[in-house]
Amino acid sequence: MTDLPADPLALSATALSQALSRRDISARELMAATLARIGRFNPDLNAIVALRDPDALLAEADAADAAPRRGWLHGIPLAVKDLVATAGIVTTWGSSLHAGHLPGRDDLLAARLRAAGAILIGKTNVPEFGLGSHSFNPVYGVTRNPYDRSRSAGGSSGGAAAALAARLVAVADGSDAMGSLRNPAAFCNVYGFRPSWGLVPAEPQGEAFLSTLATDGPMARCPEDLAALLATLAGPDPRVPLAHGSAAAAAGGAAAGGTKIGWLGDWGGAFAVEPEVMDGCTASLAATAAALGWTVEPLAPPFPAERLWQAWTTLRSALIAGARGPLARDPATRAQVKPELLWEIACGEAHSAGGLYSASLVRSEWFRTLAALLARFDALALPAAQVLPFDAALRWPASVAGRTMDSYHRWMEVTVPVSLAGVPCVALPAGFVRGLPVGLQLLAARGRDTALLGLAGAWHAATDWPGRHPPPPG
Repeated sequence: MTDLPADPLALSATALSQALSRRDISARELMAATLARIGRFNPDLNAIVALRDPDALLAEADAADAAPRRGWLHGIPLAVKDLVATAGIVTTWGSSLHAGHLPGRDDLLAARLRAAGAILIGKTNVPEFGLGSHSFNPVYGVTRNPYDRSRSAGGSSGGAAAALAARLVAVADGSDAMGSLRNPAAFCNVYGFRPSWGLVPAEPQGEAFLSTLATDGPMARCPEDLAALLATLAGPDPRVPLAHGSAAAAAGGAAAGGTKIGWLGDWGGAFAVEPEVMDGCTASLAATAAALGWTVEPLAPPFPAERLWQAWTTLRSALIAGARGPLARDPATRAQVKPELLWEIACGEAHSAGGLYSASLVRSEWFRTLAALLARFDALALPAAQVLPFDAALRWPASVAGRTMDSYHRWMEVTVPVSLAGVPCVALPAGFVRGLPVGLQLLAARGRDTALLGLAGAWHAATDWPGRHPPPPG
């Protein structure tokens, strides 16, 4: 062994991988440091749940030290989002219906992480069945923000974002239907990347042709790690239709000056955004773009926001009703699920075939409109969340900027244009307001994942908010 890094848990995942490869640090030393930090900080944060037995994890680290390297994640401790089944690790989907459930096999995502050498230590907390951008559930409780323990860490990848920010893990997986990679990244001052739909294949089970609104993706404290983890997760599976691309498509590159960004802001006032959030995002984009030589052009709303919302809620609720409807019809399970799920199921079951077709027509029209707009710009920018991290005791913000929210997820409407189109989008840390993180989302044309990671890399080189402003000690 050579000298141990002063604080290995402050290193990026790629730097840790290199240190392990050089034998600057052993997998056992890294695991011991990880468990010690989790023991110190996780009780207040509740970011990592279903933590495995420490002795078993140390033994697995010893085995990694003795074995040939399997991939870039060899020997690195990771916690997997609790919407992903993991063999031998309790998986609950945040639901009391599955409390204590121990899967016998890995989902595809977990299998790819293990194949790359990761040591899976437990799970990251989520909202029940991933519904809502605030990570609380009846099994494990609420995940709290490392920057202010009284505030939400966002969701549904809130446990992942909080664990990353607090240096409990070096890199993390997440998933995103309605901002679940982007909202918690903004709340916790880290990066989240929603890839082009199909680049990371869905789990090969259940309905596979209509369900194109959500995707898995990486979260990290730097874009280099986003690209590395995306390369691990990406690539088609023969059991999954419509998947495309390969790990090579995830490789990031440098971004040159001359980049042109379209600023959509609050969509001409259609989205309720807290003034402090809007001011912080606008100022951060302007300052960083000027430093990088990017041009920012304010844009008028390119499509009616209400049409996007109606199409999104129609398609989303119909898919949820199809997948989870039996839970509402059985009195024994109905009593154990959150009211937001019952509301989604009721809405979804009320839609007609004509209504679903109309929603898909709007989605198609929006995709074509966005494609034409992105032919003029390298990327478009929006706030990644409409509010600052809010009181963790709330279920969701009831009002934003003086407007009453008419559903449990309307306060995250700003994420819908990306989700509906299935284009790649990166959540960028964008500074702080009253000590709380804010974030931007940068979206690009479908298939431009590599170029978007390059823009994120340039942004990080100019700002490095996660490195310059880690959370205060707990």
